[in-house]
Order: sequence, then C-alpha cells, then structure tokens
Amino acid sequence: MDDNDNTRGFALAEFASVRSLFEANVANGLDLGASFSASVEGQTVIDLWGGWADAQRTRPWNEDTIVNLYSMAKTMTALCALVLIDRGELDPDAPVARYWPEFAANGKSKIKVRHLLSHTAGLPSWPAGMQMADLYDWNKATGILAQQMPLWAAGTAWGYHANTQGFLVGEVVRRITGRTLGTFFREEISTPLGADFHFSLPESEDARVADLVVAESRRPMAFEFNELALRIFTDPATDPALTKTRAWRNAEMPAISGFGNARAITRVHSVLANGGVLDGKRILSEKGCRRALELEFAGAEILTGTQTRHGLGFYLLAGHHVVPGPNIVYGGGRGGSLVVIDFDARAVCSYAMNRMILGPHMRGMALTTAFWSALAGR
Repeated sequence: MDDNDNTRGFALAEFASVRSLFEANVANGLDLGASFSASVEGQTVIDLWGGWADAQRTRPWNEDTIVNLYSMAKTMTALCALVLIDRGELDPDAPVARYWPEFAANGKSKIKVRHLLSHTAGLPSWPAGMQMADLYDWNKATGILAQQMPLWAAGTAWGYHANTQGFLVGEVVRRITGRTLGTFFREEISTPLGADFHFSLPESEDARVADLVVAESRRPMAFEFNELALRIFTDPATDPALTKTRAWRNAEMPAISGFGNARAITRVHSVLANGGVLDGKRILSEKGCRRALELEFAGAEILTGTQTRHGLGFYLLAGHHVVPGPNIVYGGGRGGSLVVIDFDARAVCSYAMNRMILGPHMRGMALTTAFWSALAGR
C-alpha cells in the first residue's frame, strides 16, 4: 500500500472495483472521509474506511470513526418497530392511540401505526416557533405531536416526516416497552449484534466522531421545494454544527440523530437480509423481516412531487436498473449516507461519510452499483 494512501480495510478480490472507486473518491476530494461496507449471506466482503475526520485534515478517518448519520437513524428506528411487530407486541394496523391514548387528540384517533412508519400520517412538521431546546426534551416534543392536527387524512398522501417520525415511532415503542427507543435498540439489537451505532452518544465517545462538512451539490436538484417542504426543512435541527454539541449528542431524536459508520449500518441491516439471524443470534423471524417489503404508498409525494415507493419503514427499490430485483429496500441520510438491502441475494451494502453533498445520493449509489455489478459476476 502506498504511503500516501490512507484508505484502509479490505475488499475481497472480486470487489476490487469497489475499492478502486472508494479510493478515487477520497483521493480526488469527492469524499473528505468515508466508510463503505458490504456483506453477503451474513459474511463481510468489503470493509473500507479512509480520508479525514475534519475539514483541516488533522484527524484521519480511522477504523472506529463514527459520524452523525441523520436519517439513517430512521431505518434503525423502523427495525425496532419491526421487532415489536414480530413479537406480537405491536400491531401495525392498530390505531396509534391504542398504545398512546393522548395521541387521539385533534382528529388523530384513526391514524395507524403503519402510517407512522410510512410517512403517511400527516404530521411531517413542527408548529411555528419550535426551538432546539424543545427537541432535546422528549416529553415536550411528543406532547406537542400528541396535540397537533394532521395536515392530511392518514394514508392518502406521502410527505417526509423528516424529524417528527422518530418521536412518533419512538413514543409508541416507549409506551409498549417502558424503554426509550435508544435503550430498546441498544439492549435488543446493537449490543447483541456488536454494532457500533448509538442514538444517544456518551461523552466518552466524542473523540471518535467525524465533523460534518457541508459542500454544495454538484448536481442540480430534480425538484423545487414547495411551501410545506420549506416549512419542514427549516426545522430548528437542520444546522450540521449542532451535531458537535453535547446537547445534540445526549438527546434522543431517532429520526435524525444516530452515530455510526458503514460497518455498523451493514451489520444491523444484515439481520433483515438474512432472515432475522446473524452469527447465530436471532433478532426477528423471516416473516418479520419481510414486513419491510410491504408496499404502503406509491405515487407523487406531497413535498416535492417526485415519485416514491415506500414500505413499512423503508423505501422500496424494486426493479431499479442500478440494483435489479423485486425484494430490495433502502434508506439514506442527509448529505449522502446510504444503505441498500437485497432480501433475495441476502446482501447489504452501506456508505457513510462526513462531506455532506445536499442532493441526490450519487456517491453512495455509485459504490452500490459497483458492488452489485461485482456481486452479479461472482
């Protein structure tokens, strides 16, 4: 390995093209620091990391570097709900108010759990004047959501619940289990799997966190934000500088605040790809895993008018030319992080980075395309 090459890790020989692309992204500055990981049938076939953890390039991105992954936390949150559904403790067709009685206020008595998981509940934004201090206060944030009036009839439209979804699903989990979503995830999923993903990050881990650096998109946006979208994306939590603060890292905001790397993302989602079992540890049944494939909404989403297909907590990617196949789901986070899960190939690949490019997830998708092309040629 060249002394100037700070990409580390491994890729099996048949995935050399993925490593070459990853190295090029770091070398040419498309990525500042990043990680990419993939597994097939529960076995890691790629685990790469490299670049820098800060804009000044004084801290290398190391094997254990983690970063705030924004909406990648949503797939972890969804997995918690799927575990409870699989255990029979949560019914996706039940009204949310069965578990959270206060939620029925202001016309929400018929909103179902599946509406929360699929962004069709009509509660995509906070009321005017919401402050970051309010989001750091779980009881206050969920209390506000319980009193809100939905913006559309549940199930009739899809609008990205960018920040609210984590509180909505998380409060249902808390009402059922008596544990916060972060605690449930740690005790039932991440600790059994040995996955380095955290909803609330202890101060002792701060030195491992890469700084987020915002860059302008190199591609034009494919849509224009309408008034509702602008309202949602002027959420008080949108400033990446907040992720450096102890207040952010202490809080549980499980739609936008989750710390990890590609290895952790792949490990967690390998449970779904492998019938609920990883390294002999069963987290879900096969049937419970495949609930993620249930189509909840297909059509133009209300915020931007772009077409979307969404399942029970995950986007559906069936038949996409990049990753062909009928049983594929994916998720991503603001700035570019991405996970793609193929239930038939029992394969997962994940990408995490600290250089945020606002727009399409092209870096992660290019790596994903290279991975799946190599996988098809094995």
